[in-house]
Formats: sequence, structure tokens, C-alpha cells
Amino acid sequence: MPDDPIPVLESAPLAYLRDDFLASPQARTLRILSEYMEPQQRFRQQRIHDTVVFFGSARMGPREVAEQALGEAHKEVRRTQTKAARERLEAAKQAVQMSRYYEDARELARRLTEWSMGLQEHKARFVVCSGGGPGIMEAANRGAYEAKGRSVGLGITLPMEQRPNPFITPELNLQFHYFFMRKYWFAYLAKALVIFPGGFGTLDELFEILTLVQTKKIIKKMVVVIYGRKYWERVLNFQHMAEAGMINADDLKLFEFADTTDDAFRIVKERLERDYLSGKKEVKPFA
Repeated sequence: MPDDPIPVLESAPLAYLRDDFLASPQARTLRILSEYMEPQQRFRQQRIHDTVVFFGSARMGPREVAEQALGEAHKEVRRTQTKAARERLEAAKQAVQMSRYYEDARELARRLTEWSMGLQEHKARFVVCSGGGPGIMEAANRGAYEAKGRSVGLGITLPMEQRPNPFITPELNLQFHYFFMRKYWFAYLAKALVIFPGGFGTLDELFEILTLVQTKKIIKKMVVVIYGRKYWERVLNFQHMAEAGMINADDLKLFEFADTTDDAFRIVKERLERDYLSGKKEVKPFA
């Protein structure tokens, strides 16, 4: 009997074009490198030199939306008189109070964007940057958008769906799988941070930056503004940390509090002008 014909093989796909391989544990290093190199390419193409980062809760909304929800909650209480309705009314009242931070972040981002766009620079300086989601993140991108400026959104893939807010500049809308790579790009480009009220994620981001500055892993000048003293002093007691010897008294100088957009704008603008627009040579971001 004749031998069976030898089959003709198609060329195997290149390893870097195999989706099953790229999604495998063995290719994790490639995915991490991609989340370093692709944003780097994007920022260079868009001539983004540095950023002002806004951190804060994803759970706040615009005042108009919060007030509308409060009106609906009042109607529900009058109609049903149930405990659940009264609880929703209290939550709606709280949301209206907290919406001031959304509006303040929006206004501050608008003012900073208008100021930075007036600088005589060939690169984009002090561009507003957020985590790309709703709440304070949306407010920051929205303020920059309303100033007719660009802004960055560094999104993160989460189990619960979180779409990018519509105010991010499309060319600067990035999505990350790894939190630590997202944090790298927050820290690497930032020359200023404004920390609005938030929860676990905001605390994580705040203390990540403070730790890097305190330990001099970040060696560039970095202005950190904690916005909303009343909220933050109920959440954190920095003074007690110093009195207990857990941090040095000088560590309290790593940040400043602000309660108004006027104060926050003044602090950020004055520090950026002093540290980066006075002709001083810039140092590399990280040690």
C-alpha cells in the first residue's frame, strides 16, 4: 500500500499574535510591560509633559442630579411613609451635601486648565488627570473639558462595570488591568495632587504618594492638597500620628489642607510656578 500523504502544514501563528498565549499566566510579564510602554507612547505622541492628579470618591454626583434625587425621595416618603423610604431620604440629603465636592473639583479643574493653557510652553503642562470613572474623577475631567482643554483618564478594569466618563480626551483615555501600573502613571507624571473626600481607594492612593514622598522614592517636587478639612480630620488624625511618634513632625509638611477652590488653586499655582516655572532645572521623578 502507498504511504499516506504527508499533510501540508499552515504556518504557525506568531507567538505575540496568539490571544490564548497573551492571556496566559506565562505572558503576564508581557502584559505588564504593555501597560508601561503603550501609555508611554501615547503620552509622548500627545506631548504630555506632566499632570495635576485629582483623587476622590466615585460615589458623588453633580448638585443638580443630587437635588433631583432628593426631590424624588421626599415624594416617596410622603407617598409611602415607610422606613426604607425615610432611609433613602436621609441618604439623598447626604448626597446633596457631598455634591459640593463634585462641583468644587469641577471648578478647580476648569481654573487649573485655563491657567495651564495660558503658559508659553511647547509641551502640555499640568494637564488634569483622573482615574477616568464617575464622581470626583468625572468632575475633574469635566472641568478641563469645559475649559476647552485636554485631560487624562487612567481607568481600571473592575468586576463591577465602570465605563470611562465622557469628558476624557479620547486620545488620553487609557485602561489598565494592573493597579500598580496605573499607580505608576499617576505618580510618574504628577507634579501636583488634589485629594477630595473618598473611601478605601482614595486612601490607598493618598498614602501611596505620601509614602513615596516621605521615603524619597519620589524626589521631584510634589504639591499635595487635601481638600475638605472637616471630612478628612474625621477620617484621619495626622496630628495624633505625629504625637505618637509614628511619623515625624516634618511629615505634616508633606501636604496642605484646602477648603475652597480659591485656596486650592492658589496653593497649586504658586507651588508649580515656584518649583517648575521659575527656570530651575527639573530633577528626575523617581529615585
